[in-house]
Amino acid sequence: MKARHATTLTGALSSALVDAFGAALEELGVDIAGHAIDPLLQSSRHADFQSNAAMGLGKRFGLPPRELARLARERLTPGGPIASAEVAGPGFLNVTVADAFLSDALGAMLRDPRLGVPSREPLTVVVDYSSPNVAKEMHVGHLRSTVIGDACVRLLEWVGHVVVRRNHVGDWGTPFGMLIEHLDDIGEARAARELSLGDLNAFYRAAREKFDSSESFRSRARTRVVALQSGDAETRRLWSVLIERSQAYFMEVYERIDVRLDGSEFRGESAYNDRLRSVVEELSANDLLSVSDGAECVYLEGFTGRENEPLPLIVRKSDGGFGYAATDLAAIRERTTELGANRLLYVVGAPQRQHFEMIFATARACGWLDDSVDAEHVSFGSVLGADGRMLASRSGSAVKLVDLLAEAVERAAAVVAAKSPELDAATRADIADAVGIGAVKYADLSTERTRDYALDFERMLALEGNTAPYLQYANARIRSMSRRHERMGEGEGEGGDAVEVRHPAERELALLLLRFPDIVDEIVVSLSFHRLAGYLFDLATAFSRFYASCPVLKAEEPASRDSRLALSRLVGRTLETGLSLLGIRSPGRM
Repeated sequence: MKARHATTLTGALSSALVDAFGAALEELGVDIAGHAIDPLLQSSRHADFQSNAAMGLGKRFGLPPRELARLARERLTPGGPIASAEVAGPGFLNVTVADAFLSDALGAMLRDPRLGVPSREPLTVVVDYSSPNVAKEMHVGHLRSTVIGDACVRLLEWVGHVVVRRNHVGDWGTPFGMLIEHLDDIGEARAARELSLGDLNAFYRAAREKFDSSESFRSRARTRVVALQSGDAETRRLWSVLIERSQAYFMEVYERIDVRLDGSEFRGESAYNDRLRSVVEELSANDLLSVSDGAECVYLEGFTGRENEPLPLIVRKSDGGFGYAATDLAAIRERTTELGANRLLYVVGAPQRQHFEMIFATARACGWLDDSVDAEHVSFGSVLGADGRMLASRSGSAVKLVDLLAEAVERAAAVVAAKSPELDAATRADIADAVGIGAVKYADLSTERTRDYALDFERMLALEGNTAPYLQYANARIRSMSRRHERMGEGEGEGGDAVEVRHPAERELALLLLRFPDIVDEIVVSLSFHRLAGYLFDLATAFSRFYASCPVLKAEEPASRDSRLALSRLVGRTLETGLSLLGIRSPGRM
């Protein structure tokens, strides 16, 4: 059985059911030594939870499931987390949680800065994400890698792991001969101006046009590639100008989208140049290399092409140059042998699935990956336009990421101005920024990661439905309630940390709130952030029903008022924490 924390709701229920089923089996003469009992808890329409344990245990030990469920029900400890349990169908056990347990658990959650989520034993996790190309604009195609990677970093750091961020920037290869020669042609001062304007695509296009139209330029560009790879000082200096200007532009984009990239994690392809020959040597020493048409390749069992022919992983090309595979293998070797990583995450689009499968298989065959390291391709789908095709600008090119973010904030500003015209301009601008950027991120992260999704600003910015503004508004409403309570000058500030669960809407909120640690636990493994987004939406929706059904500030009894304030405050903290793990800010006013 998957270990659960006894302090969580499901952990307490699991412990009680394991004890009850164990006692029932022993009474029936079953030796349970060495046998794990899984309570198989799941949500139910008929009760708070349903346990299917009797079905599996009955089959394992040749016992009637319904009788086993009845015996387990009778052996549930009075006064524990389970108020009642009813046998249903062929042996299901429908479980209702005790109100007193819910109240105590909510109080403990309120007092815990981590909302019941324990810190884990730290592992070293390397997250490889974003990965733009030098001298090229970041476009909408970089959005998902950047946003999903940032959510991975935030979540894994929050639960206690040591996270090493890696931005595997494309800064090497034959195109750089063309780019460096163009820079040298127009002069560093002009190049610096053009690159600093943020229109890196124009610089790249100008170099490309010269390369395609001028044989003289092509010849000089090819000579530059050789000079770059051989370490010519002047060529390397010009190359570094391209790198520095591009990285400065990338940092402006990262700051705009509010992700935890600060420049220290840039690790370009060039960083592995001095390691590539030894990678090839180790592959050869392990009898993994074969020569095909002059290229050195790895052929792995199970990888075939369209016509079922063996598929090569090209490590060194026939001209002696190293391919992407060599760089990726050098990176894996560094991350496991030097950084001591326990988990490797590559946040890269789904089309690269086979490439990473081959890279991981090769690394395992060479001993750079073993059973102590998990290597995962965190794949994702594409961002589409309203027509269901790849999102593109009017000119047909990829939409620039900065333009996409600017449009989101501009649209959000219009919504904020219409809804809250009484706010001052600075406050409206700050809220618009949080709402616009948050809407873009949430639209991405609330979609199942491996699926494509269509960008729809009207839906993304709606104050109703499964959107970031809806969640941000729910949290802002709770903060507003707390401010009104403080102005009333009653009670103990925001209220205490005692929660009494009496009303059905309070029970619904309590059960949802106490699921938060399990949701986090699941997503740490699956990195399926749409599950967290869905949970937060369910919580905000349940809060809306609670708010409509249960008077808070106007509750008849001060004890009820303080209890409901505390419950509301816990909802707000959970929403704010969950949104923060997704990289989304929660404005105090909307």
